[in-house]
Amino acid sequence: MVEINVCPSTLQEGFTTYSPVARKQLFDEKEVSHILDFDSPNNDSGDNEAYLKNVGRISLSGVQPKASLVLSEGHLVKPAEGERGTYILKPAPTSYALLDRKYCPANEHLTMQLASQVYHIETAANGICFFQDGEAAYLCRRFDVGPNGQKYSQEDFASLAGLTDANGGSDFKYSNLSYEECADIIRKYVKAAPVEILKYFRIVVFNYLTLNDDAHLKNFSLINRGDGEYHLTP
Repeated sequence: MVEINVCPSTLQEGFTTYSPVARKQLFDEKEVSHILDFDSPNNDSGDNEAYLKNVGRISLSGVQPKASLVLSEGHLVKPAEGERGTYILKPAPTSYALLDRKYCPANEHLTMQLASQVYHIETAANGICFFQDGEAAYLCRRFDVGPNGQKYSQEDFASLAGLTDANGGSDFKYSNLSYEECADIIRKYVKAAPVEILKYFRIVVFNYLTLNDDAHLKNFSLINRGDGEYHLTP
């Protein structure tokens, strides 16, 4: 069993599980265990590996494996058939060629906490949880799913710019637009553009400071949460 003495979300000292602040942000104040009910995909259990292959059912971009989870009776579990997941679980990459791969969840979590707590950048509510075998995973709450399970409208910058591999080449999401041109996309589609552009360039500077070289066009998006207005996603 993993023993901790800091909140596995906010990193505040003196907690052996999620703090009240973390529970409010992540779980609407519900008490939730930071220990999952199953082993990591790096475990030799075929059943657990199949469990996490639920990742194939969620339409999220990116190459790192992700699994969809929901909250049920204080535990994070696999969604029922047809149920929309409200959390994303990112275990450590399974590629043994990646140096220090087991630290990837902690690295992503710490980076997001720096963004929100130090640089006051809006992020998805996030934390660390642990598999039964003690391996850590990064957990975040989906910002594109509403309280009643409704899916919010969201478009990434590549789509908004009309770019695909057909007209932009195989690296279309990396090499076609400058950061200034991305700001022009915000001006075009967002009513409160000056506010969102400031948020956007805070993220750009933060990515530079934290050596994030994967801030491509499909990792920036605009979202409409049902109020008719588009905003930059966390």
